[in-house]
Amino acid sequence: MQDQFEEEFNEEDNNIIEEDLNKIQQEVQDIQFEQVEEQNKKPEIRRIPVPPNRVTPLRNNWDKILATIVENMKLQIRMNTKRKCVELRSSQFTQEKTALQRGTDFLKAFMMGFEIADAVALLRLDDLYVESFEIKDVKNLHGEHISRCIGRISGEKGKTKFAIENATRTRIVLAEQRIHILGSFSNIKAARDAVCALILGSPPGKVYSQLKSITRRYLEK
Repeated sequence: MQDQFEEEFNEEDNNIIEEDLNKIQQEVQDIQFEQVEEQNKKPEIRRIPVPPNRVTPLRNNWDKILATIVENMKLQIRMNTKRKCVELRSSQFTQEKTALQRGTDFLKAFMMGFEIADAVALLRLDDLYVESFEIKDVKNLHGEHISRCIGRISGEKGKTKFAIENATRTRIVLAEQRIHILGSFSNIKAARDAVCALILGSPPGKVYSQLKSITRRYLEK
């Protein structure tokens, strides 16, 4: 009786050991497969065109951009002078899957005219976007009317633009007839509404009063 019990016990023990060995072997195979897959994976490359008006700012800020991309995002970066673009490439040290896309968004924002300190926010926060539109998308203007419209949006010494930025917690770039807004979805909407109102001819005083109510709502939150 005791011999039979010992045989059953040993058989059970052997089954458990065999199951554990199978699990360990499967885990080792999975790790080896992932390593082979990682080695075979080709680095991705993204190219960001450099507009002529951003060549000098890019040269002046290259060290800061280099440090941000290489140290924070673990990406490789170089300037391709023949194609007139900045090239980003993932490397074996790249950890985040979204690093390449975030780095691309950061560089695109800089090429649009945003300061590095503002563009860096795209690397750190998930809910930030850049929205772009042209004055003609809102209203068809010609000749001097376009210059006056840009002047209304900017204001004296940029006063109106700064007021919109501060009230809506966004950053705005006026690139001739194109307008770029950086911020969260709801904040971009508030800034876009204010800019569109100025394009359509609303007096700055009316827009300022609307901005004050927006500021009060943010403070209440």
